[in-house]
Amino acid sequence: MLRIRHQVGQPTMLVAEEADRPRPGAGEVLIRTRAVGVTLPAVRKLRDAGEPVTLGGEVAGEIAGLGDGIVAFGIGDRVTGLCFADAYAEFAVLNAAMITRIPDGVSDVEAVALVRSGMVARGVYEAARVRPGESVLVTAAASAVGTLAVQYAKAGAAGRVVAAVSSADKADFLRGLGADEVVLYKDADWGARYDVILDGVGGNLLGPAVRALATGGRLVAFSSGGGTVEAHELLVRGASLIGFQMRAVAVGKPELYDRWLRELWQLHEAGTLRVAVHEVIPLAEAARAHALIELRRNLGKVVLVPPLRPTALPRAT
Repeated sequence: MLRIRHQVGQPTMLVAEEADRPRPGAGEVLIRTRAVGVTLPAVRKLRDAGEPVTLGGEVAGEIAGLGDGIVAFGIGDRVTGLCFADAYAEFAVLNAAMITRIPDGVSDVEAVALVRSGMVARGVYEAARVRPGESVLVTAAASAVGTLAVQYAKAGAAGRVVAAVSSADKADFLRGLGADEVVLYKDADWGARYDVILDGVGGNLLGPAVRALATGGRLVAFSSGGGTVEAHELLVRGASLIGFQMRAVAVGKPELYDRWLRELWQLHEAGTLRVAVHEVIPLAEAARAHALIELRRNLGKVVLVPPLRPTALPRAT
């Protein structure tokens, strides 16, 4: 099978190679991948690595093999889920607890662009506890999560939804998704003070984000970019900083996670949540996909697709 590997000695280089097909263990499934979602955490992991790393990510496709103990899924089922290693490959092994069926009428590309990003967007919006009429600003608004967070806020209680981005050429795209206004990170004051900020950037942008909070405002930080906040900045505003990680919900509150997932598919089917896919790129060109995200040129999700070549599927075990 084709697999993308991080090349030794070149932290920014991804190379294609032929590798043996993996085998699922107990509680796992083997998926023949049809779409692989590229995430900012994966891009940052590769960029910051001092030694070869293996990349996880979102994958979608059909089940090609079953490990021991799998009874809820069968060969050929179309599913999507999160893979923690070797996601950039024609075949990937996932824990069965991390997958969900793809409804009829939803493509693999749509599914991989919707599920993780949509669940994170829902989670950060819920964590902010937005009250009717409050203003909401979303940073990294043109990212896969950001595009869906803007739509969640617009469909919810928010009175005004503002998208924050790095360049003005993204403005029309975001207004098309429902943003009332678009501001640039370099703007002096981001146009106003906000009741809620959903921050998907972190790092050096976290400080300005906190300073843009209104009195009693809440900032939900969900980026892998880190960053620090001066306690004084929160104190003078009576503001709150809330951290959010999807894994905490998936592991600690599985019933809530399942309910959000069902609602996510329903909102997508109703047209309330639209998937934005920037580009579908051949798996062998994964390095180009990473460069798009690293340079923040993407408008929505960047998706990799393995080659469509005939391959005999393994038998169920």
